[in-house]
Amino acid sequence: MQGTVDGFSYGLVTPVASFLMACLGGALGLRCTTRSLRHRDTFKAGWLLLGATSIGTGIWTMHFIAMMGFSVQQAPVDYDRPITFASLGVAILMVGIGILIVGYRGATALTLVTGGTITGLGIATMHYLGMAGMRLHGRIEYDTATVALSVVIAVVAATTALWAAVSVHGFLASLGASLVMGVAVSGMHYTAMAAVSVHLNGAAAPATATAPAASLLLPMLIGPAVFLILAAVVVMFDPLLVMGDPEWRRTPVRAVHRPGVPAPRHVPTHYGPTHYGPTHYGVPAGRPARRATRRTAAVHGVHRSQDW
Repeated sequence: MQGTVDGFSYGLVTPVASFLMACLGGALGLRCTTRSLRHRDTFKAGWLLLGATSIGTGIWTMHFIAMMGFSVQQAPVDYDRPITFASLGVAILMVGIGILIVGYRGATALTLVTGGTITGLGIATMHYLGMAGMRLHGRIEYDTATVALSVVIAVVAATTALWAAVSVHGFLASLGASLVMGVAVSGMHYTAMAAVSVHLNGAAAPATATAPAASLLLPMLIGPAVFLILAAVVVMFDPLLVMGDPEWRRTPVRAVHRPGVPAPRHVPTHYGPTHYGPTHYGVPAGRPARRATRRTAAVHGVHRSQDW
């Protein structure tokens, strides 16, 4: 018996909420990845892992918020919790591999394609593993061509996201990239759901036996949603993540000069062979300034090719 599938039981509520969660996870992941690539410090691995976890959690949360609106009119739908949380682990793991490849191997075309392919396959695997955790009195079948299209969308979206992480500068540009990523991930999800058909076993279940998906999925979404909120707090309290480099970080230290304080490595360029001046950097008065200058350069390690 063919089941009647409804992917929008709550109207536009679940698509809009899932889109916002995908944008939030993408924005946090992109900013953390950008932070690790442009400011290399001892926390590089930590920022990359936080970015991977944010993206993976955001995509997983987006998927199951959207699944709250999925129902089969003739049968109740339940979810296997171990498989459901295993899909979260797969998403974080494969997204992390893709981000670490770009973070440690550089933003070349090969690493972007490799990392984007692994990340995109992780997104698709998360989706279909989460679908495998559904329990109903029947079987779920997929249209092969539509499934292949959803995987292609996932790979393109992931590659674009990694490119944006290493190429997009500024807060507003990153916000735009996260919106594009949210559209791509949501498009992948609903494309994959368009490939679904349900074949029920036996007679239809009574209408009272149908349990709302929201009551089943909402408790499982609390933990990942709290994590995304905490990750957003971490990002908000790091000005380098939000606004980028301040101007003073871009100014070399050696270019700063205090009035009235001689620069220790500066070597005078105006001198004459017959000029005799006072003691300079430990050189007694009465010696030519040229010799004093050369001795100063030797003492302070200044080479002729650098300052002369």
